[in-house]
Amino acid sequence: MMHTRGNPRDFDRWVEAGNYGWSYNEVLPYFMKSEKANIGKYSYSPFHNKNGPWSVSFNNDRTPFVEAFMTANKMMGMQEVDYNSDQNMGVSYVQSNVLNGQRHSAYKAFLEPILHRPNLHILVNTRVTKILIDPTTKNAYGVRFRRNDRNYNVLARREVILSSGTFHTPQLLTLSGIGKKESLQQLGIPLIKDLPVGDNMHDHVAFAELCFVTNKTLNFPFMTYLNNFFQFFSGRGLMTLPSGVEGFSFIKVPTNNSYGQTVPDIELIFIPGGVHFDRGFGIVNGGRMQREIYNRVYKPMEGTRKDIFMISLMLFHPKSTGQIRIPSANPLDDPKIYENLLDDPEDVESILYGIKYVLELIKQEPFQRYGTRLHSIPLPQCAHLHFGSDNYWRCVIRMMAFSIQHQVGTAKMGPITDPKAVVDPELRVHGISRLRVVDTSIVPESPTAHTNAISVMIGEKAADLIKRDWAGQ
Repeated sequence: MMHTRGNPRDFDRWVEAGNYGWSYNEVLPYFMKSEKANIGKYSYSPFHNKNGPWSVSFNNDRTPFVEAFMTANKMMGMQEVDYNSDQNMGVSYVQSNVLNGQRHSAYKAFLEPILHRPNLHILVNTRVTKILIDPTTKNAYGVRFRRNDRNYNVLARREVILSSGTFHTPQLLTLSGIGKKESLQQLGIPLIKDLPVGDNMHDHVAFAELCFVTNKTLNFPFMTYLNNFFQFFSGRGLMTLPSGVEGFSFIKVPTNNSYGQTVPDIELIFIPGGVHFDRGFGIVNGGRMQREIYNRVYKPMEGTRKDIFMISLMLFHPKSTGQIRIPSANPLDDPKIYENLLDDPEDVESILYGIKYVLELIKQEPFQRYGTRLHSIPLPQCAHLHFGSDNYWRCVIRMMAFSIQHQVGTAKMGPITDPKAVVDPELRVHGISRLRVVDTSIVPESPTAHTNAISVMIGEKAADLIKRDWAGQ
């Protein structure tokens, strides 16, 4: 639900790498096309649209703590910005894909309104297993899918569009004979086109171990679970916060100049609550934190009557990259995901800078009026190091950093001269006719944004490319 487009420099870098048509000025209309903005004064700026199908809104309710977050960042030199404009270095309330307090998904915005169309057929509980490609002409002419334990072929009159995402797009390409020659040989799959499918996986790495305790319980009107539950149905209250998030701050790591000085490197994510609110269910089952770590470090917070909040970090441009591989020629086997998080030690140092920034932020008066202090039970695996030292935090980063599920790049977009490219700037698979990839696997490198808005922008632009190519046919 986090609606963040990225920095203009992201897209201009794509063009500099040979991807014509993808500059910031060229993709901005596609970001705006889908948007139905309800974000106060920003709704009327030249960067936004109030008439699209996809809701983008501010939260209906705000806690006093997010106000402290906003003010403290400003005291440290940050400006309040509309991060979905051409400037996203600064601090802001979160903009999210929420409508009347509930998630407004791509399905709700784009698919549900057109279910009645006679030329649209949707099959659920169905698995595509192969793209049908003529090995002589290299033309894609259909797909094979499995449904109710039977295989079916469906043929395409014009082209096949692959939108299976960063994990399954490379899997389907490989199963269809498009991939690295040596990998296909090992799997016993006939080679149709040798391309670096599954390489170049970029992801954002996150750190969520900074919990803060205040000196009193504030009487929010929605503080109890019961109040939250009933207020949710009227589109208000704490349960309407998208993933519990209220604010973002986009900061620069001074030593990181790979994207330039105008591009932030870290996103600070303000959450008015802690991992203990659901007794660890989310962080243990969703975040894969070991239960013994939760019990030792965070369970003691369950009995507190003091208000707690978190400031998580997300590294936008990690140096570490991963890959996707498939274990066998069986299309029902899951792909293997090799993240290689923190493989480059610079990523650890960048997160360490972000931690220090947050600890300095908490010292500012807006937070100190609540007596804010760091939750200081040490991580058992790092307890041999002095709590709060750089080496302690390096240890915690290595132990607890995790993927925030923004993987991109496994079918990289680039010109034919790019040895890492799988598709061209019009999203057509190199060397294969009538096959196009339309999802975030084409994104060349980690953007300065969550990937939700970017994926929809890619779809909007691809629709125009496809209509142009087949106009009058």
